[in-house]
Amino acid sequence: MLALGLSTAAAGQDMLDTLQLHGFLSQGWVTTDHNNFFGPSRDGGGSFKFTEIAANASLRPHHDLLLSAQVLSRRAGGDGRDARPKLDHGVVDYQFVSSASRTLGLQAGRFKNPFGLHNQTRDVPFARPGILLPQSIYFDRARSLALAADGGTVYLEERIPDGGALRAQVGFGRVQADDDLERTLRLDPVPGGIEPRDSVIGQLLYEHDGGRIIAALSAARVKARFERDGARDGQFDFQPWIVSFQYNEALWDLTAEFAVRESSMEGLADIGADFDITGESWYVQYTRRFHPDWQWLIRYDSLVSDRSDRSGRDFAAATGLPAHARFAHDWTLGLRWQPHPKVQLGAEYHYVDGTGWLPTEDNPDPSDTRRRWNMLLMQLSLRY
Repeated sequence: MLALGLSTAAAGQDMLDTLQLHGFLSQGWVTTDHNNFFGPSRDGGGSFKFTEIAANASLRPHHDLLLSAQVLSRRAGGDGRDARPKLDHGVVDYQFVSSASRTLGLQAGRFKNPFGLHNQTRDVPFARPGILLPQSIYFDRARSLALAADGGTVYLEERIPDGGALRAQVGFGRVQADDDLERTLRLDPVPGGIEPRDSVIGQLLYEHDGGRIIAALSAARVKARFERDGARDGQFDFQPWIVSFQYNEALWDLTAEFAVRESSMEGLADIGADFDITGESWYVQYTRRFHPDWQWLIRYDSLVSDRSDRSGRDFAAATGLPAHARFAHDWTLGLRWQPHPKVQLGAEYHYVDGTGWLPTEDNPDPSDTRRRWNMLLMQLSLRY
């Protein structure tokens, strides 16, 4: 009995030795000459309504079992309701096979969607190449649609002897469709609410030479329902396809992603909210590390909401809203300084033609927006 007790205590101590606690805090400042982004940024003093706070923990009770979760508080404009702490992800990760050449596992719970190159780490400032990710693909104004899902995901990694690795992941669950999606679809004045339905998302990714070359294909079928009292419900369907490529060298990297997004709404014709469109997004980004603590980036980012109406003229004629609400072309210059492994400062300038990814919460009247506008962001990030 004594030996059993000592063995159990030792096992418990070994498990606690695997406990990891991490977190981060970031505070941003945004100023624009026209339009608002993350708060009243076009006011003279800019906006400080860009704050991210998170704490995460992981524990490995067994060498094949991992428990991991993160709680996130994020304010990006608005009235502060979105800053309430939420479960960003929380999974039980079990590996059925774990060897030098292959890993096969299952995650159950709230998992981050494998969407492009950055979606699974988009909420960690130190993991982003700049302050903002390319908004054409990693849109912040309806981020809940792509962020995470409640359900399960299966992943497989095959390691190739020449230094490459092939990873496949398929997830099933319900996305975190939230108020931001209602605002983006301009359904917030309509009595009712968005309810997510069963969806599927998957990714196939190849890494060559230890990550020097990365190529990926991501696809999803996301469904939601807009439920109305005493009227027909609306059925929302979103199907993105993303092709990703990245080339990494010691002092620089080149990244490009291209996406085609099919989206539709059916059942809301009585209020003029039905649509069926195919959008297009792409960006090219070059990052240069010119000093151990410094790096800069340049990026061109393009968003078109409807490939059959790239200029937005047909949309403007049909709705009376500005044509520039249907596209956004963004030139970005960024600079980052990391004086300490746990401290990071960044600055970023954007020249944008179009308002296709402007947050609707910060700009409730589309007719009050300007087509061409400039934006400057600064951010301080800390981690432990």
